[in-house]
Amino acid sequence: MSGGSNLTASPTAAVLGEVGLPVPICELADRRWDAVIVGAGHNGLACAAYLARAGKRVLVLESRSRVGGACTIEEPFPGVRMSPCAYLAGLLHPKVVEELNLPARGFHWTPAVNGLFVPFLDGSGVQLWDDDAACEGEIRRFAPADLEGWRAMNDVLCRLREALRPEGEDDCWIGEAPSPGEIDRRLGSDTEARRLLYEWSMADFVEHYLTDERLQTAYLGQGVIGTNASPFDPGTASIRFHHASGRLGGMPGMWGYVQGGMGMVSFYFCDAAREAGAVIAAGVAVAQILPGEGVLLESGERISAPVVVSNADPRVTLRLLGPAADPGWRTRVEKMPIEGCTVKLNVLLSELPNFTARPGLDQPHHYGQINTPLTKAEWISGFAAARRGELPEYLWCELYFQSVHDRSVVPAGRHTMSVFAQYVPYRFAQGSWETRREEVRRLALRSLARFCSSIDTAVVDAQVLGPPDIEQKVGLTGGHIFQGECLPPYMWSSRLPARTAMPGFYLCGACTHPGGSVIGINGRNAAMAVLKDLAHG
Repeated sequence: MSGGSNLTASPTAAVLGEVGLPVPICELADRRWDAVIVGAGHNGLACAAYLARAGKRVLVLESRSRVGGACTIEEPFPGVRMSPCAYLAGLLHPKVVEELNLPARGFHWTPAVNGLFVPFLDGSGVQLWDDDAACEGEIRRFAPADLEGWRAMNDVLCRLREALRPEGEDDCWIGEAPSPGEIDRRLGSDTEARRLLYEWSMADFVEHYLTDERLQTAYLGQGVIGTNASPFDPGTASIRFHHASGRLGGMPGMWGYVQGGMGMVSFYFCDAAREAGAVIAAGVAVAQILPGEGVLLESGERISAPVVVSNADPRVTLRLLGPAADPGWRTRVEKMPIEGCTVKLNVLLSELPNFTARPGLDQPHHYGQINTPLTKAEWISGFAAARRGELPEYLWCELYFQSVHDRSVVPAGRHTMSVFAQYVPYRFAQGSWETRREEVRRLALRSLARFCSSIDTAVVDAQVLGPPDIEQKVGLTGGHIFQGECLPPYMWSSRLPARTAMPGFYLCGACTHPGGSVIGINGRNAAMAVLKDLAHG
């Protein structure tokens, strides 16, 4: 949590990621490159930094005008800086933070120690603090019969994290994915940990340990974040583990707010890459990837390089490869589900929401994250509705208020609210996102208003990004924020590796091991694979 941060401390942040074209494209085409990276999302920028630091001549090509992909900073409202998609740090890998000198660059984050607040329609609410002692006190008050079960539920998460993601070099996220046999060896006889990793639905998980239905429903959303599945679907408990497995700042499972906004992470990676000698060119679209040879640009130029690394999602990558795609690799990519089900609202507020369960405009829960829950029946019917191309009666919403931790992102007298909600359809059975976006906005705010007395008066403006909007805005096929599902059949050795079946061609995005979120280790893993292959080439 060291360092101070402001936009001028980072050259990339000073222009909000709009780095432009450093030299004319014809000059880029005339140069000799060791590696070309397609896409300047955070993992592509991290990969570039590692390759450049190893002395390689690296060019990063980004089709949009701004670097960072889904983890960037924009001004959706005048004088308000927000990340369009990413909102909280937790899985950002400590090794990447340290090796790319992020604290010295200005990286500063505030742990979300206030945890998760969940209000209920009966007027009660529970604050699930990140501090175990404080949370135990809350559970003892709220659902005393579940105290031992709550401890056991947390304990299995900790055991699984220690088995697969111990501190240091034995962390399974570093390097190639562990084999099923290696995971089996690490889990030993821990049946509960194995069920959490592979089998349990989120409903199975909470019902195994907890009896209070409100407490069960308080946790259900944590098993489907960004996942096109119901919390009653097998394997969704593993999503809860994935998001609880981080060690940012040496604090197991902790999440936090990055000063300046989440996009600062990408901007610091960009600074590190350029400082090491990498060239980042924005507004340059790639038309074709030529494995082992380079890329063709949409403008007609050819950039030659023996190594190409794609930070694009696997479907976009497949399209760019065209006939050069290995048939077996193509089949594997096409089998990975990649249709998103989330809607992101970036909201400008005149005041923080006033929650009926715990009234007030500056309360402890505003400093953590807030879930507006669904009943089990609402979860089931809502997921089914979205699958039919319809809107549910209510959305599950997860809320974050960057502005309570960081006043630099918003004008005086205003607040920001990030709303991450599901389920919504990618395609409507009737109408389109263009014709129904305002309806989705009203639905999301109505879902919040069940628990708040002030939503109608507090909201100044709201930007609504459905799956097709995210797809168009950030280039993520299907609007899927993790470049493909992170459920057990698509994780660990079943996730796409950095190395592909095509010599000289690699992947570095969230579609690779260890999966989605703002992690950075995907980019590092890809860079290490490239460097190893070049050394043995």
